[in-house]
Amino acid sequence: MNRYPLWKYLTVLAALIIGIVYTLPNFFGESPAVQIAGAKTSVKVDQNVLARAEDILKQANIQPTSAAFEMNGPVGMVRIRFESTDIQLKAKDLIEKSLNPDPQDPDYTVALNLMSASPNWLTALGANPMYLGLDLRGGVHFLLQVDMQGALTGRYDSLAGEARTTLRDAKIKYDDVERNQLSIRATFASSDARDAAASELRRTMNDMVFTSSQSGAVYALDGSLSASAITLVQNSALKQNINTLHNRINELGVAEPIIQQQGADRIIVQLPGVQDVAKAKEILGRTATLEIHMVDDSPTSVAALNAGTVPFGLVRYDDRNGQPLLLRRQVILTGENLQDAQPGRDQQTQEPTVNLTLDSKGARIFRDVTRNNIGKRMAIVLFENGKGEVVTAPVIRSEIPGGHVQISGSMNAQESADISLLLRAGSLAAPMSIIEERTIGPSLGAENIKQGFDSTLYGFAAIAVFIMLYYHLFGMFSTLGLSFNVLLLLAVLSMLQATLTLPGIAAIALTLGMAIDANVLINERIREELRAGLPPQQAIHLGFERAWATIFDSNLTSLIVGVALLAFGTGPVRGFAVVHCIGILTSMFSSVIGVRALANLWYGRKRKLKTVSIGQIWKPKKD
Repeated sequence: MNRYPLWKYLTVLAALIIGIVYTLPNFFGESPAVQIAGAKTSVKVDQNVLARAEDILKQANIQPTSAAFEMNGPVGMVRIRFESTDIQLKAKDLIEKSLNPDPQDPDYTVALNLMSASPNWLTALGANPMYLGLDLRGGVHFLLQVDMQGALTGRYDSLAGEARTTLRDAKIKYDDVERNQLSIRATFASSDARDAAASELRRTMNDMVFTSSQSGAVYALDGSLSASAITLVQNSALKQNINTLHNRINELGVAEPIIQQQGADRIIVQLPGVQDVAKAKEILGRTATLEIHMVDDSPTSVAALNAGTVPFGLVRYDDRNGQPLLLRRQVILTGENLQDAQPGRDQQTQEPTVNLTLDSKGARIFRDVTRNNIGKRMAIVLFENGKGEVVTAPVIRSEIPGGHVQISGSMNAQESADISLLLRAGSLAAPMSIIEERTIGPSLGAENIKQGFDSTLYGFAAIAVFIMLYYHLFGMFSTLGLSFNVLLLLAVLSMLQATLTLPGIAAIALTLGMAIDANVLINERIREELRAGLPPQQAIHLGFERAWATIFDSNLTSLIVGVALLAFGTGPVRGFAVVHCIGILTSMFSSVIGVRALANLWYGRKRKLKTVSIGQIWKPKKD
């Protein structure tokens, strides 16, 4: 009756072992480390960079405790761990001077960071510690203000060019089309031309509102975005800035950074564990833009390039392999016209490709350019900190309508993915400025951890003492089940690589209180069955069976609330909800399965069991 089959005992044992292994990394703390990432989106970090860094340290007689190359999302990164902060600082200076001979134009970002001090055998098993939030680990907090006026100005500049193209295609004569603050103004020599232009522009640019006016012999048409279009532009700018910030923060190797919108025009950036605040500000403020130019491969230009001169109207750039190219100064398209870039393969040749998606304006311009330049090369140039580099320069094979562009050539699948990432990263859609900056030191984070740990430990001890005094041996079972619950909870959070914050610690403390409630229900149910005169073995069996429905109902209602918090909450509320929901599931397993396994092991083999150690059983007095 009270015996588990072998597979159930093995399941509990396996859960216990997994819980121990995946909880252990959280107790080893962190070590000072140096981190190497690409300072430019065109610079790749790979195993060769790791080998160079190790050689630099070896020549200086600096012995790291570990060194590894890893992928942080789509970005490669080298992390080297040291025994002390003194060695860390010395190694950082040496590596930075060696990898970046020109400090004004660095190729690599060498930053200070913290790494888990877990043993290699745990890391090899995939056992890593939980991420700690800003309040527990320390780090930096930035509040960025997005210049929405700048986003709208850029949009109106683009719309002015789009209006000029539309009027030219419709063969409507105009005097001028320019941006006029936050609107565009087109001027005409006659009212007929203005009215024809108004009809054509309203048809093709339906997100704008046009009004006509006249001043003497000048007939004007003013266009401004509708309220819904302005909101769309601002939301798009905010979204693009957040995506670009994610790409840039990957270079810092921050575990679980928080980048989220606040209000209509602000972005919160929290970087737990970052020690190099100046480097973080430098990367956040980096500017990057994309431009498309035509390549001049004429014999005259090639001869001039070989002679080391640049003809008038051309500009020289190097490609990713260091080969020089001469490009025409005229900018065909910019990153504003690029909506997406994804790696792919040609359906016929199966060659790796880069698939671009352009907006409506970019699609029209690209169609005209490709139609008139078949057989010529077109260069995509990435500008970072004022310096341009040719990412790729494919040959135009045919006219490309529709805004869907496929770039192919001498590239492998990895290069295709890298180029797509470069083009997607692009530039900020609107300028940003840091309006608030806070630094939380590691000592404050350590104090928060100590206080949270102490409060949870004292709460656990108080519960354990009470439950053992009140329920005797079954109280001991409940205490062990409670320990098992905490072990499983920490292990699951570690396996999910969740971010633990102060609200998460509060959720762990709450989980302890809720978990012991299930054990109280089970123990009291066993007491009721004993009070009713049932034999001990049957009382234990029915106690667990009949308490299950009540435990399930109470935990289900709590789980529903936790899921609601998880779905609609943000920031600390969401962190609390994650721990709360996982804690409910682990507490049900540990209370119902784990504690019963202990009771079955202890009492299950005793056929002539007469009493159980479950505290005082109060029986009603008979009249």
